[in-house]
Amino acid sequence: MEHFTPEVLISEEDIALRIDALAKAITEEFNGEEIIVICVLKGAFMFCSDLIKKIELPIKLEFMQLSSYGDGTTSSGNVKIEMDVTENLNGKNVLIVEDIVDTGLTLTTLLEMLKVRSPKSLKLASLLFKPSRNKHPVTIDYLGFEIEDKFVIGYGLDYAGRYRELPYVGVLNAGN
Repeated sequence: MEHFTPEVLISEEDIALRIDALAKAITEEFNGEEIIVICVLKGAFMFCSDLIKKIELPIKLEFMQLSSYGDGTTSSGNVKIEMDVTENLNGKNVLIVEDIVDTGLTLTTLLEMLKVRSPKSLKLASLLFKPSRNKHPVTIDYLGFEIEDKFVIGYGLDYAGRYRELPYVGVLNAGN
């Protein structure tokens, strides 16, 4: 089994500082109202967990699982819905928490699917954004970091199911 030593792109400390700022902005925007946080599995689980611990609002947590990568390093172009939310979103404040917005295809599909459920508000928090790859523009209301077009792993992001456990965001194949 091959093993990569990723170059650190975003440190654990920088991630924590940015999450504090994002949580504060979310708390202020929703002003005491309950939000339904939808964690997009599997990649966003670490970001979502750390983020909701810092948001000072009543939260209901839901999960969705979508896929457009498989075991490759580029999007297949086909979005598959693997798991859907169970909560009724009608009239609710909804915050989608995603690991990365790359081409935007997955998020465009997800937003269209959730808008028909008539939420009061629908916002997006993403840890990462690759503007150079974006083909389907989406509004990221709460953005962690904008990055170059590199395949990143760690802090929930994977390559073929591995490297999610890294406490930082690293670049796959850096220095290899």
